[in-house]
Amino acid sequence: MDQLLPLLMVIAFLAVVLGFFTWLARHIRRRGTAGGALRGAMAAYDEAFHGTAADSYYEMQVQAEGARPS
Repeated sequence: MDQLLPLLMVIAFLAVVLGFFTWLARHIRRRGTAGGALRGAMAAYDEAFHGTAADSYYEMQVQAEGARPS
């Protein structure tokens, strides 16, 4: 039993961490608190490593700006 306790503690810790991140993801999606910052960070990453993804991001930005009523 003494050898099993550390393994159970690690599994319990991982379950708590995954539960926290699940709750955090739901909270962020519900409130939209990380929208602009996360989009900007991903756009910079895509521009550096995925050229076509960056192009499509810029196209979506142009379409979103054009879709707004004046």
